[in-house]
Amino acid sequence: MPNASPASPLNAPLAELEQRDAFIGRHVGPNATEIATMLAAVGAPDLDTLIDQTVPPAIRLAAPLPLEGPKPEHEALADLRAIAAKNVIRKSLIGMGYYGTHTPAVILRNVMENPGWYTAYTPYQAEIAQGRLEALLNYQQMVIDLTGLELANASLLDEATAAAEAMTMARRVAKSKSNVFYVDEACFPQTIDVLRTRAGLFGFELKFGPAHDAANADAFGALLQYPNERGEIIDLSGTVAALKAKGAVVAIASDLMALVLLKSPGTMGADIALGSAQRFGVPMGFGGPHAAFFATREANVRAMPGRIIGVSKDARGKTALRMTLQTREQHIRREKANSNICTSQVLLANMSGFYAVYHGPQGLRTIAARIHRLAAILAQGLRDAGFNVPAGAFFDTLQVDTGARTAELLAACDAAGFNLRPVSDTVLGLSVDETTTGDDVATLLRLFGASGELAALDAKVGAAGGAIPAALLRDDAILTHPVFNTHHTEHEMLRYLKKLQNRDLALDHSMISLGSCTMKLNATSEMIPITWAEFANLHPFAPREQVRGYLEMIDGLAGYLKAVTGFAAISMQPNSGAQGEYAGLVAIRRYHDSRGDTHRRVCLIPKSAHGTNPASAQMCGMDVVVVACDERGNVDLADLEAKVAQHADRLAALMITYPSTHGVFEESIREICASVHRHGGQVYMDGANLNAQVGLTSPATIGADVSHMNLHKTFCIPHGGGGPGMGPIGLAAHLAPFMADHVVAATGDETRPNKGQGAVSAAPFGSASILPISWMYIAMMGDTGLKLATEVAILNANYVANRLAEHYPVLYTGSQGRVAHECILDIRPIKANTGISEVDIAKRLMDYGFHAPTMSFPVAGTIMIEPTESEDLGELDRFIAAMITIRNEIREVENGAWPTDDNPLKNAPHTQADFIAADGAQWSRPYSREQAVFPLPWVAENKFWPSVNRIDDVYGDRNLFCACVPIEDYAS
Repeated sequence: MPNASPASPLNAPLAELEQRDAFIGRHVGPNATEIATMLAAVGAPDLDTLIDQTVPPAIRLAAPLPLEGPKPEHEALADLRAIAAKNVIRKSLIGMGYYGTHTPAVILRNVMENPGWYTAYTPYQAEIAQGRLEALLNYQQMVIDLTGLELANASLLDEATAAAEAMTMARRVAKSKSNVFYVDEACFPQTIDVLRTRAGLFGFELKFGPAHDAANADAFGALLQYPNERGEIIDLSGTVAALKAKGAVVAIASDLMALVLLKSPGTMGADIALGSAQRFGVPMGFGGPHAAFFATREANVRAMPGRIIGVSKDARGKTALRMTLQTREQHIRREKANSNICTSQVLLANMSGFYAVYHGPQGLRTIAARIHRLAAILAQGLRDAGFNVPAGAFFDTLQVDTGARTAELLAACDAAGFNLRPVSDTVLGLSVDETTTGDDVATLLRLFGASGELAALDAKVGAAGGAIPAALLRDDAILTHPVFNTHHTEHEMLRYLKKLQNRDLALDHSMISLGSCTMKLNATSEMIPITWAEFANLHPFAPREQVRGYLEMIDGLAGYLKAVTGFAAISMQPNSGAQGEYAGLVAIRRYHDSRGDTHRRVCLIPKSAHGTNPASAQMCGMDVVVVACDERGNVDLADLEAKVAQHADRLAALMITYPSTHGVFEESIREICASVHRHGGQVYMDGANLNAQVGLTSPATIGADVSHMNLHKTFCIPHGGGGPGMGPIGLAAHLAPFMADHVVAATGDETRPNKGQGAVSAAPFGSASILPISWMYIAMMGDTGLKLATEVAILNANYVANRLAEHYPVLYTGSQGRVAHECILDIRPIKANTGISEVDIAKRLMDYGFHAPTMSFPVAGTIMIEPTESEDLGELDRFIAAMITIRNEIREVENGAWPTDDNPLKNAPHTQADFIAADGAQWSRPYSREQAVFPLPWVAENKFWPSVNRIDDVYGDRNLFCACVPIEDYAS
């Protein structure tokens, strides 16, 4: 056990004094004494016995994980620093949707590196998430203003997948009956790669050509790029109008920094605008994470993918924010959902929005104008030197005809510290960004043999007014809301960030017990490397010899994940759990098609599955068949066998979560997998509950063929308030040839089995810059630590279930009365008796300083608790005390002491306004103010005050408003 030592350290051996396993005791909350206390409470003599009673022996690993032992924090950091040093940082002029940017230091330190922002959960509990919600509303307003459209969502995963979402949204809303989607041939190649994958699975026909020919196609939709891959700016108004006249839906992929100056997509008539917000203060990070923006007309609101933040009112009539309309809609509509999106890029969207808040409209215009001026100077200098630079309008990107000198110039620029884009053997691309300086441009010009006299070139360009015709410049105001015109000093910005942070409950305040979401420790040592320049400032398409450190780290993490899962291959490309589901099913479908089994399109999914499972299946062109569950919450074997047999000829896959979504290790799991295999199907294992497997069993041992891993759950990447995430997949050897590759930057060497397979995400390794978090976690935990973490996660869940069972029925347990790493409490009898629902309990927990468990998933009228291994006994007991006290409050309703409509649960959460009665009203409720806000003695020691009372969800949906509200509305 970690932290065990003899009576005197002077008698201890050196091996113990070195404390190589010290981090295990930092990550795993309970110490040896607390573990013994909990084991006694659940009636198990030791951890081994508890695990034997919980995890079926038939699926247990025969040997320890093939991993090294744990490393101390400082040693793991030093090892990773040595790997990072193998990366070579160049000034990147590659462009293609990824650009150098300056993250304002006040945002870097107080948001990106701040656990108050990065450890929060998705803002489903809006009353304790008003800060993040306001930040996201700012982001939406920024996107609305710059795109010229009426409605924006709170981010998608990346530009390429946002384009794919636009294509499928166009099919949903288009009047045209065509099966053709037209794609501007000057779109970014990685976007085209992802579109090909998605369109092929839906059966859409892609047609490529120049933007100006789009209207000649009979298409249900079109994607145009502005500025395009060549850097050109073309007024698309006529093309858009002609497409729409034929019933097509038009999406424009664009660039937020360019749109600071340029005529907006909305002004040109576009139905959808999308792109990446990366260059608004978010490092390139070898491809991500970055927030993709997505905007549309208000008429399309019900068809838009992703989450939307909207404005509503609380119980006092105060303005309050919440997620609106689409919130978890895939869990309701399942295979009929708009998309399978279950997370986004909230932390990065917040950073981008704050970038706009900090700089304001004038600051952004200055940055955009400087970028354009430097690009125009570069173009002029190259023309003066005799190079052929196309004469059309551009913002920041040039393509230069370099002829026979291309390789020579590329090498010279590389030696001088610049990466250019080799477009072809005779053309080089150069993209100027916020980090480009006048000295950089002068150096580049000299490398090309041109004059580096910037003053003369600047005067010449300035007199001409740049390279953007007046007709292409925007003439409308942007970012006029006060939030973008107030916080321009660092003091103002710092205080604004702190004000918003204070409105949000995150892991830096208390336990977040969400079932299936695994809100565990995100250790500081794990987080430190993500802002190292060697990881933060690399372009995803940089030459491979410059990113050897990244590739070594990624390969090392892949090796760790192979050891944990038992799989032969790992794809790091999917940048969310839902993307992992999609990528895994894509591999399965490609496998069947390669064998001539193109008819295998049936996907079996248990009734208890995550809503993203059926949504992912329909995205892969599969027909979902639901399998029933029995009274114990397990897959109904008779129903499974019947449906496997019924659909044997068309069976493609079974999607199953293990341990089950009901929080139980199903003992028949191997038989389930074998049955599917016998009938020609593949087994996809949803990795949401991998946290309960690591070191004890594995997906491959159980019988799965492919599984995704939520690195933001099991492997400690923080949730970021709703993203970032990573969902890499592990694959058996026979599926490895069918995992995603990348058209721009290969995912491996020339011998890779998946060479040429289409991409599922924009970057070859997804959100690569957050992979060091999981690398550090596994390196510091080692084989013994990972196993102990799993064992303690199971112990903590059983302890909570045991302590609460007499107050709330535990809905499902295994054959020996144990739960896995989470438990479901049944609130339905309470609601039937008192009218008190799981929602009321969730809101009341806020008064105790806790975030609610997962509500009504996977069973309506229940709450699902996952304490994780990181919470110690003291925090578990505080949560348990809160839940028991709430149950006693419910008993006061049951016995008639409190009315069913006027009690602490129905009125929760309580705010400072309730406590101090600032409006002069007398306290007239049947319980005291102290009971309302300090229901247990320790609450006052660290009181978290919800900033609003209970929010009226119905009002927000009926009065849809998804942009920044006037400041006076907050004041009222």
